[in-house]
Amino acid sequence: MARVVHFEIHADDPERAIDFYESALGWEFAKWDGPGEHWLIKTGSQDEPGINGGLMRRQGPLSGDEVNAFVCTVQVESIEDTVSKVEESGGTVSIPKFSVPGVGWIAYFEDTEGNTFGALEPLEQTEAH
Repeated sequence: MARVVHFEIHADDPERAIDFYESALGWEFAKWDGPGEHWLIKTGSQDEPGINGGLMRRQGPLSGDEVNAFVCTVQVESIEDTVSKVEESGGTVSIPKFSVPGVGWIAYFEDTEGNTFGALEPLEQTEAH
């Protein structure tokens, strides 16, 4: 079985995207010490489930022929707080929150670079409120 082990965000304006994801999701970014413009993304502690990723400058205009991201979903403590933070950080809600029975609340967003991503508030967190 193939597991997701890394994700990559392509951005027209990497600094704007970094500001967005730091503000909206609390991710940490570090410039990669290799060739090209690439930043490493830390999404959480190594002792928690999940993956880290990378961010790079988009390699062409957003016209349909370039990479426009693979939709990844992030686990959040509160879907409501995440909606607020995304909007405050310059992103938009693509699909408002909806309930998936037995799973939790999910919503989809567009970041400042036109990429789509999802957020999931798991059921066990919803039941704890």
